[in-house]
Amino acid sequence: MNSPIRCEHLCKTFWRVPALRQISLEVPPGSIYALVGPNGAGKTTVIKLLMNILQPTSGHATILGVDSRRLSPREFASIGYVSENQELPDGMTVSYFLTYLKPFYPSWDDALAEKLLRQFDLPPQRKLGQLSRGMKVKAALASSLAYRPSLIVLDEPFSGLDPLVRDEFTGGLLERASGATVLISSHDLAEIETFASHVGYLDNGRLQFSEEMAALTNRFRQIEITLEAPPALPSSWPQQWLRPETSSALVRFVDSHFDRERTPAEISHLFPGARNMSINPMPLREIFIALARTARKAA
Repeated sequence: MNSPIRCEHLCKTFWRVPALRQISLEVPPGSIYALVGPNGAGKTTVIKLLMNILQPTSGHATILGVDSRRLSPREFASIGYVSENQELPDGMTVSYFLTYLKPFYPSWDDALAEKLLRQFDLPPQRKLGQLSRGMKVKAALASSLAYRPSLIVLDEPFSGLDPLVRDEFTGGLLERASGATVLISSHDLAEIETFASHVGYLDNGRLQFSEEMAALTNRFRQIEITLEAPPALPSSWPQQWLRPETSSALVRFVDSHFDRERTPAEISHLFPGARNMSINPMPLREIFIALARTARKAA
């Protein structure tokens, strides 16, 4: 089956300043793909190019098998899109808003729309302009799920939401998006880690990696070595060992390509006087921080 989203050498320049540099990635069918990275990395630019809000400077992307620059109402009828700064018609009530959207989507499901209103505790007769930010985001999600899209694109949906609303948003998404493909950009790494199947890391407009979440968390480890004496880092320090720190008789670093057999053997070779070795898994947030600080130091 073809990938619902495919980018090939995608570039975008604003006033001669490169925002995206040769982005190539595929989002597998049925996956929940998280696009993460620091502010200004290019996440929203990628999504706007995919949604044909912006045009690429070079390269191209396909959405549901169609060039993103040629998306038609037929494709958009299968895409649910919610953005951080999405504007809603403030003068419409929640109920009228859904009624207004229905004719645009041949697969609109009235029963599902009603279920989403109840699930998100949305007041049908209240105007959208009178809703809190969290309720507006839930209204946008409900309107994007009611026609059972095969592709759901979410740009920073958790920004500014309290924990309860984030939980309701995520629960509703996971429950109603079964079988769909989801692309989500977010800074809420703790939330993303609980449900994303794949992850791509953007930094300074470049895609640093794109892989399954399980593979990423399996290859990153926080290493701590206890030595007999104050340590000196060897000159042949492995490139994949990030952010080395020393204190007293300790050496700490992040191994970005951990191997159960190779890593301990390499540590023993470089630190023959090691008395103890601690190897610990890392949550996505710590992996993100390690990568961001390494990139900042190299810049």
